Amino acid sequence: MVNETRVYTTRKSENTKEIEASEKDRIQEPHGLYAQSAVLMDAKSGRILFEKNGGQKRAMASTTKIMTCILALEYGDLDDVVIASSNAVNQPKVRLGVVEGEEILLRDLLYSLMLESHNDAAVMIAEHIGGSVEGFADMMNQKAQRLGCKNTYFITPNGLDASDENGSHQTTAEELARIMKYCIQDSAQAKQFLAISQTETHHFEDCSHVYKYTCNNHNAFLKMMEGAIAGKTGFTGEAGYCYVGALEQNDKKLIVALLGCGWPNNKGYKWQDTRKLMQYGLDSFEYVMIEMRNISKELADIKIPVVKGVPANGKISGESYTKVWMKNMEEGENTDSTELEQFLLRKDQKIHLQIVLKKQLYAPVEAKTEVGEIQYLLDGNVIKRQTVIVKNMIERRNYQWCVRKTVETFLL
Repeated sequence: MVNETRVYTTRKSENTKEIEASEKDRIQEPHGLYAQSAVLMDAKSGRILFEKNGGQKRAMASTTKIMTCILALEYGDLDDVVIASSNAVNQPKVRLGVVEGEEILLRDLLYSLMLESHNDAAVMIAEHIGGSVEGFADMMNQKAQRLGCKNTYFITPNGLDASDENGSHQTTAEELARIMKYCIQDSAQAKQFLAISQTETHHFEDCSHVYKYTCNNHNAFLKMMEGAIAGKTGFTGEAGYCYVGALEQNDKKLIVALLGCGWPNNKGYKWQDTRKLMQYGLDSFEYVMIEMRNISKELADIKIPVVKGVPANGKISGESYTKVWMKNMEEGENTDSTELEQFLLRKDQKIHLQIVLKKQLYAPVEAKTEVGEIQYLLDGNVIKRQTVIVKNMIERRNYQWCVRKTVETFLL
């Protein structure tokens, strides 16, 4: 039998803001962006703070290479020797300029990839890690799926425009930001990814010490704003200028992703859009703390009826119900704590909470059975869910239980 649910609206505001902003006081979102698709993300939570066509599929050019880099860091050894194939050597510009059979350390190729955006380096990495470009593309797509990127499809490791029977090489601004979040924060190799991305200049030579190379970082954003920590540019005829970058300042970690941000003669548009979005995030958002005390009090007052359950009073007859609690909260944990969660909210926004629980349960009920959730609502949308469970096991009130209880009563 499917249980209906009951919604409990919390009686008190759960954050420190007391009033909603009036219409005239509402903060204006960025406008006049050049990018066809743009996203500003809170990197810590993954929540989208602003979007313009954020879910629209578009070509992504060399921003692709952040996925190539993180997979190489996760699956390769930086001291691996990588051999240049004919396929790698014949990639279009921009190129490192390797010759067929040349051997270079994987470590050095990653600087070539991220600082100079060399297409031959990307193919060398892909063939070494994935066995072939196609094998590596499979790895890229599998990773994208695990990250929840349902509208992203990789064909090339360097971002050159391509299509096959399954679709075109593309992503969305929202999913590109999600991939960057993984690269700079969630991956076990995030620290190494950041170190490579932030390097200004890298000198190296091939393994035979015949060829010498110098790679310079072309991510101008690193010097544009205080706290810039990573980024990758891109351009193809189909994609236009693209960019994905991250900034950490005043305890905020923000990601901007731009697709289709101008074409030749508009190379600077991506920097203007990036600065505008990052500044919007820095100026217009603040952290708000959710108070556990109020949520705990709300839950303490809730009783869910248990059909055919043993009475709560411990007698033969009486009301049967169960109390509820937040999952992962241990019995006896301090419920007077003022902090449960922090959210990065625009200064004119407010979070509302509601508790959604099953109307009734059917005995027997196991301890820690999930019975609903606490929903954190922002502008009517759920931005976080927290599971609610029953605190104790409830036995079924059957004939055997009644007999046992009757005997116990007479023996006392």
